[in-house]
Order: sequence, then C-alpha cells, then structure tokens
Amino acid sequence: MDKNFKVRVAVGAMLFAVALMALYTFDAIPFKIIFGLFAFISAVELFSFFKKRRAFENVILAIIELAFLFYGTIFVTQIDVGHFWYIILGVPGYDVFAYLFGKLLGGKIFKKSRPFPRISKNKTWEGTLLGLTTAIGLVALLMVAKGDFATDWMYLLCGPLALCGDLFESFLKRKFKVKDSNEILIKNPWFAKLEMLVGGSEGHGGFLDRIDSTAFAASMLLIISWFL
Repeated sequence: MDKNFKVRVAVGAMLFAVALMALYTFDAIPFKIIFGLFAFISAVELFSFFKKRRAFENVILAIIELAFLFYGTIFVTQIDVGHFWYIILGVPGYDVFAYLFGKLLGGKIFKKSRPFPRISKNKTWEGTLLGLTTAIGLVALLMVAKGDFATDWMYLLCGPLALCGDLFESFLKRKFKVKDSNEILIKNPWFAKLEMLVGGSEGHGGFLDRIDSTAFAASMLLIISWFL
C-alpha cells in the first residue's frame, strides 16, 4: 500500500467524521458553513492558477468552475440531512469506489483500460464502471428503504454527475497546466498549514480537488430541481 493511498484514506476518514458531526448538529448549519468555506478556499485556489498560465479560454473555464462552486453551495444550503445522504453515497461514494476498484482491478478486465486518456489518464474502465454501479446502487438502496424513489429519483444521477465534475476539473487543470489544485497556493506561508488539512503536501490535491465533484453534482441537481 503506497503512501499516497494511506494519506488519501486518513484525510478522507477525517473529513467524513467532521462532516458527520457537522451534519447532525444545529440542523446541519455547521456543515453548510464548512461547505461554504471549502467552496471559498477552492475559489482562491482557482484564482491562483492564473499565476501559472493566462489565456482567454482559461478565464471562461474558471468562470464556469466558479459557477459550480456558487450554485453547488446554494443547493447544499437548501437540502436537509436525509437528502444529503444521497449526495454522500453518490458523489464521495463514486470517488472512493472508483479509486479502489481502479487500484484493485485496473487493466485486469479491459486490456486498454483508459477511458479518458487525454483528460484523466489515471482513470480505468474497471474503476469508472464499477464505481458508478456501486454509487447508483447505494443511492437506490437508500431511496427504496426510505420509500422516496418516486420523489427523489434525480439523486440517482449523483454518481454520473460526480464523474463529469471530476473530468471537468481535470480538463481545467490541464488547460492551466496544473497537477494539483493547491500546488501554487501551498507554497504561500499564509495557506500552507490550511492546505495540509486536506493532505495537500502529498501530491493529491487541495480543497478544489476535494469538492469539485460535489459542487458540480449539486449545481446540476439544483438546475434539475428548478425544472421539476
């Protein structure tokens, strides 16, 4: 087991524990505040990208990502704890299982196991497909158990939306020629210790890398809810 994986697990477990405590205190208000802070710091990371590369198309991509962070935060502040469990199972659930299945089975089922080689070369067909299946299955099970399938079916899209959000951020970082969302900001003494909270020194991202999929999924769910 490599060090990168151990740090991912440790940081993920810590953030999950904090999220649970925040969700079940004071009507989830602390959680909504924490999510908003994550979104704000992610926006600061995003602006730091321009120190590395400036281009008109990158400005457009940054504006789109900012919109995801903004509208994702709006959606999170509107839903209750019960509905947020769908997002937890669908979004971080997809990320976790896609990573695990990719590590365990990547290249063992599909010989050419790189579905997005130009955007995210580390993703595998095994991890992507099994991660999506697991995430959708977990959300569906909870939905059936609660008897909310008819009204909350849109949350079944959390897994696929998480994948889309992750791919968009990967595309954005490639355009800016950035590997990790905090690779510029963590060098700043004002932000170094803050970025360490999400394992930033181990080469697997900062706040934006943690929240990108959730922000995208929540934004899309907000749009869908408007139509419904």
